Amino acid sequence: MLILHDENEMTLFGDKLARIAQRGDILLLSGALGAGKSVFARAFLRSFCANPTMEVPSPTYTLVQPYPSPRCTVYHFDLWRLNGANDLDELGWDEAQEGIILVEWPERLENLSLPHALHITLSILSNGYRAAHLKGWENRLPHAMIGSFLS
Repeated sequence: MLILHDENEMTLFGDKLARIAQRGDILLLSGALGAGKSVFARAFLRSFCANPTMEVPSPTYTLVQPYPSPRCTVYHFDLWRLNGANDLDELGWDEAQEGIILVEWPERLENLSLPHALHITLSILSNGYRAAHLKGWENRLPHAMIGSFLS
């Protein structure tokens, strides 16, 4: 578990993960409203695309927003309004796997198997801090490395 004390640390966390992300990666962002999913996604996208002032609107109504970068395209999915995993084909899910996929509300993926995904679950602690629980990328994200994210 990683404790994030403020929005700046959440931004730094997104930036650090963007630096190790590779073509074919899938990042799944779970958490309640206000837990920091959009802050993380914005930081990740700006860092990965090497554009710190890039406009990053929430894809809540479009469901998916592509972001071209020099390394590959990142597809930001917000599945809050998705009816189910069967609707992914219409959103270009298969094409998106050629780049990087960043998903908010991955619960809507139902039973879709994504064994190589990084699951990031954000929660709000009683003191207002955020906790990030990570699962996946075991070979690229050693436990000892988590503490160094914010250094």
